[in-house]
Amino acid sequence: QVQLVESGGGLVQAGGSLRLSCAASGRTFSIWTMGWFRQAPGKEREFVAAINWSVGRIYYADSLKGRITISRDNAKNTVYLQMNSLRPEDTAVYYCAAAQSSTVVGAGALYEYWGQGTQVTVSS
Repeated sequence: QVQLVESGGGLVQAGGSLRLSCAASGRTFSIWTMGWFRQAPGKEREFVAAINWSVGRIYYADSLKGRITISRDNAKNTVYLQMNSLRPEDTAVYYCAAAQSSTVVGAGALYEYWGQGTQVTVSS
């Protein structure tokens, strides 16, 4: 089993920045891909970014490129999501997910492990 704990969410004004963290514990050696997803009220879950745990290959949602950066610290078993130039439409619960496959990327249904989510609210 892998446990994921997100942190770093909060309330920020439009144009501001936040850095989310996701700490993994347990059988972390089984992780190949770490991803971030978000879900706004009344909307479907949306892929945000993913990173290959070993080689660091990175994937971003096209709509968010240029405003977000995903990174990892293997020594801390932690993945980060830096979000800049935040907009009210970025308001959502942000979830961290882990997969035992290197090919899942944006396919949320294929991630085996999920965190509890952290709320990000962007005020206008």
